[in-house]
Amino acid sequence: MVLKILASAAAYFPSEYTVHAVSALVAILAARGISQGRKTTRERDLHARVIILTGGFSPFGLTLLEALAQRGAHIIALTPHPIDSEVVRTYVELLRATTANEQIFAEQCDLASPPSVHAFAARFAKNEDQRLDAVVFAHEYRHVGVLRFLARRTGVGAEEREARERGALATFLLTTLLLPVMLTAPAERDIRIINVVNRFHAAAAPSFATDAAFAFSNASAQPVISAPHQSLFLAEGVRALRAVVVMRHLQRILDALPSEPPLPKPSSASTAASVPVVRPGAASQRSNIVAVSVSPGLSRAETMGPLLGASAPQSSLAGMIWCASFPLGSVCAEAVGSYALLYPFLLVFAKSAAASIQTVLHALFLPTPFKVLSTEDPERTRSAPEELLKPGALYAECAVVRVQVPSRAPEADDADLAGETKIPDDGELGGEAMGRRVWEAYEAGLKAWNAAHPVAPAESDSVGSAGAGIPPAPSI
Repeated sequence: MVLKILASAAAYFPSEYTVHAVSALVAILAARGISQGRKTTRERDLHARVIILTGGFSPFGLTLLEALAQRGAHIIALTPHPIDSEVVRTYVELLRATTANEQIFAEQCDLASPPSVHAFAARFAKNEDQRLDAVVFAHEYRHVGVLRFLARRTGVGAEEREARERGALATFLLTTLLLPVMLTAPAERDIRIINVVNRFHAAAAPSFATDAAFAFSNASAQPVISAPHQSLFLAEGVRALRAVVVMRHLQRILDALPSEPPLPKPSSASTAASVPVVRPGAASQRSNIVAVSVSPGLSRAETMGPLLGASAPQSSLAGMIWCASFPLGSVCAEAVGSYALLYPFLLVFAKSAAASIQTVLHALFLPTPFKVLSTEDPERTRSAPEELLKPGALYAECAVVRVQVPSRAPEADDADLAGETKIPDDGELGGEAMGRRVWEAYEAGLKAWNAAHPVAPAESDSVGSAGAGIPPAPSI
């Protein structure tokens, strides 16, 4: 029956258009193949590797979580929802069943709340035998903000700005809270910090010359980020580029740390944003901790959907039907209508979640310079040089991307600090002076954020001590 229907349809198709139809189909398939980007050619066994993942219950995060679980990783996915909630429990049980990996766990950690972040870090650091091999920050990848003709809610600009800044400060806070755990790990352990950012970082590079361009709104009297006339893409670009620059500066600090004496256990007197100071004249080594940024590209679920206002549950079929029932002209109906009309183009030119995670996997799979230099295999040393993960770099399409960030001339306080820290200036992403300024902007923003959401004394003490923490096998 099916063959007869196809034969009948072919009989009515004008034969003179066959070449055009085939050519159009080939062009569409080629465009889709190119838009999906490169796939990683590397592979790595992740058994017994402990990976903390933020944003793990988004479409991008779930796809990445499944890929890591299939390779045997021990995953701790952070979620703001209670770990015994139906949604979280269902996802975890399904992933365990489909990947045959029981080492998938969820931990409650609301990245919009500093006390919640402090509490998770305290639980994790409690167990002195707790291993940590990688931290993947995927929560900043999702686009924040809707096109202006779809954003008609009062105060949407302030909400978007706060969401951007909360996500960025949460990354900085959790990184600095977990640094003592990573720095006190065995020196031969390969540890990676991967921050996933959006593709709009290039839009912010030309205007990144002043402190106000990347200052957080709660730490600056006249923040450019909160300006009502600022482009939505520029605001997203500032968020992404700021994260890239701070990751590069974190790598400079890690590489400048001395190897002796061993770093002590964190104490209650330490602060969340503090970084160990490098003593003048101390011998330094390349760190076994590598911090990189990854830009997966434009995806349907994490970039184009939120940009068009078709976020979950609107992006689901049931959500679309429900929103379509709204009066014509409503925000919900317009968002679903725009997304539905553009979906054929998005299907071709925007990435799927499976294609978006390839660069993240590439950054996890590539060998690091620290590992290669420490190998004692003479055959590997004499062989052709292989691709190595570049510390502090920005990766996109499974390759290093170079972004021209305006350099900053050292100021008076920079010269004084340079004599204390001895951090070399590599000139990348604006150089050490630019990296220091962005780092200080994060510290100022984090200080104001913590002041607005104070941590209880018991929580504050437990964060800095080695006494309160997370069990090796969480409950979910």
